[in-house]
Amino acid sequence: MQLDTKTLAAYLSQVEGRPVRIKQVSEIGRAARGATALKAFGYGRPLAIVYQPLANGSEAVPLAKTRQVVLRRVTKNNFGRERDDDRIAETWLDFRTFNLLPHHARVCDMAALTTDGRLESAAHLRDFFLLTDFVTGSLYADDLARIRDSGICTDQDIDRARTLATYLAEIHAVKFADPTLWRRRLRDLVGHGEGIMGLTDSYPPTFKLVSGEELRRIEEAANAWRWRLKPLAHRLSQVHGDFHPFNILFRDGCEFTVLDRSRGEWGEPADDLSALTMNYLFFALQRYDKLDGPFTDLCKVFWEHYQELSGDSEISNVIQPWFAWRALVLASPQWYPTLSDQVRRALLAFARNVLGEQCFAWRQVNDYLKD
Repeated sequence: MQLDTKTLAAYLSQVEGRPVRIKQVSEIGRAARGATALKAFGYGRPLAIVYQPLANGSEAVPLAKTRQVVLRRVTKNNFGRERDDDRIAETWLDFRTFNLLPHHARVCDMAALTTDGRLESAAHLRDFFLLTDFVTGSLYADDLARIRDSGICTDQDIDRARTLATYLAEIHAVKFADPTLWRRRLRDLVGHGEGIMGLTDSYPPTFKLVSGEELRRIEEAANAWRWRLKPLAHRLSQVHGDFHPFNILFRDGCEFTVLDRSRGEWGEPADDLSALTMNYLFFALQRYDKLDGPFTDLCKVFWEHYQELSGDSEISNVIQPWFAWRALVLASPQWYPTLSDQVRRALLAFARNVLGEQCFAWRQVNDYLKD
């Protein structure tokens, strides 16, 4: 972080409510000796700043003795701080909790770096909101519900499946070289609160359809997949991250908009493919108790078109844990409380069985439903 004394003085003047004069700035730990020199890894190089408040309207008249503060910044690292949102969340948490602990160094302010290079106080902030455009259209989930209820798949339905496959192939073609971030995405898949372990924790302890022991085995199998996939960092791609039918709005024909991108910019393409195609199976189960009827046609069009455009020969060897995750979401009594036991059992069986497959084959998907 490059900050000149003018920038620091302007910021501290804002905090103090009066002009200040910067006396000294030094980087803590730069020339450390003794015990501090033994710590080779740190979460940032704090700046020690000595300054003196001045009388209002006079930059020549000192108002008080010099004060010393430390400006800290959480830096990017591969221990849960791979993304900017991780670092901002940590800063927010520190500001809210440091002063609640007896004998802890007092936090004075939370600062934000603006786009034009100024430091501003952010201590007054309490929450964040997003302001987005309002987008018209109908949910793709409504299409799938109509197909489920009617048993009919129109030409437009086929075209829309092909359109979505094209879209994913295009965004997934953008790659990003960052092995650290790749490992983070795998770790989040298994251990994050929105990932597999978060889902297994959400199931009631006495849920009749799956025991705690069975859920534990799913977690262990998913973690084995994480270790298997760790060397495949070349697969890190641009993704949506939550590409399910409730996040896709269609208008006339095949014109569409996606909503609620999740979990960052980069990830595994299988994340998006599993989120969508799992719902073809999900809606089919509600009518046919398996992948059948027009949903087989949708799957066929989607898979064949995506693989033709993407040329992704590895997808069948990596998608298994993402499928298991999505199956756990759909089978969850918390997320889908009105689902029939029969459909829920099939989804849970799919989660268990797909994790045991070295090569996923969508044409054999019904074999993975056997309890």
